[in-house]
Amino acid sequence: MNHGRANQRVTIIDVAREADVSFATVSRVINGKGYVSAQTRERVLQAMTKTGYVVNRQARALAGGRHQVIGLLVPELDTSYVGEILRGIDEELAAASYDLMLYTTHRRKTRESIFVSSLTNGMTDGLLMILPMDPAAYVNNIRRRDFPFVLIDHEGLDDKGPSVGATNRHGAHQAMEHLLSLGHRRIGFITGNLEMDCAIERLAGYRQALEARGIPYDESLVREGNFHKPLAYQLTRELLGLPDPPTAIFAANDVSAFGVMDAVRDLGLRIPDDVSVIGFDDIPDAQTSNPPLTTIRQPMREMGKRATRMLLEFIANPDREIERIELPTELVVRSTCRAVNDR
Repeated sequence: MNHGRANQRVTIIDVAREADVSFATVSRVINGKGYVSAQTRERVLQAMTKTGYVVNRQARALAGGRHQVIGLLVPELDTSYVGEILRGIDEELAAASYDLMLYTTHRRKTRESIFVSSLTNGMTDGLLMILPMDPAAYVNNIRRRDFPFVLIDHEGLDDKGPSVGATNRHGAHQAMEHLLSLGHRRIGFITGNLEMDCAIERLAGYRQALEARGIPYDESLVREGNFHKPLAYQLTRELLGLPDPPTAIFAANDVSAFGVMDAVRDLGLRIPDDVSVIGFDDIPDAQTSNPPLTTIRQPMREMGKRATRMLLEFIANPDREIERIELPTELVVRSTCRAVNDR
């Protein structure tokens, strides 16, 4: 019995014939090298799908080529923050005909180190890391092997660490200036995980804004959070249970700010009439919360895009100069803050 193509391995010749292009054009699409118009690339990709062509990445890598795969390490997938960065990464990789290999650490340091070892040992061409917990444990080893990597939303270990982030300290200063300009003087702050540089920088911005106004730093108004809603809820109840509670609370990210808002409401208080609330990130849910959240916008999607472009450039040119990019933040005023005198 003749099963035809079902038992035959589909080759680049079959793809080229189906797409009505040259073998060289199919090769450029597969390898991500050389110019191919978006329309032609799409036709080749459709032909690959139709014929069932599968790239033998291992064979190509052994032959001195690339895997056309980028590794991505993320702390979790349950926040819009990671989702927005991932959107930017995916758009850039799709345009460059790269695939993505995703590992989730769930903020466990041992997992992070193990996953990095896997992703940099012949599985991928480069590595992106969003908010890594313990990069010092493995980054020097990656450097010694000249393996391309870029940190996202991390200040980098030193001036040699390639990274893309936002102006975290300045953004926190912007948030505080907004509250201070509204007359607030007792401002609670729920930090992020202080093992992460972005959380440390936001705490520094909080302190600097107080110092610039000559307002003493009060440790009782600061609680260490973890960027998650349940702990922010609990810490808000602690802050509002103080003998002299804050009139405003600044949360180190929007997800924590939603926990703050829930706690305020559950205590029978109103936002912003009784307590003003401000967040950080400007995730999509910030626009639709009740009331809409005043926050600091960081360009998460653009961070993903810029980091991916930087990584692909490192892969193409390993001697490229190291960059550390900080994208600007901006205050987005909505409905969760009110002047003290208006109460």
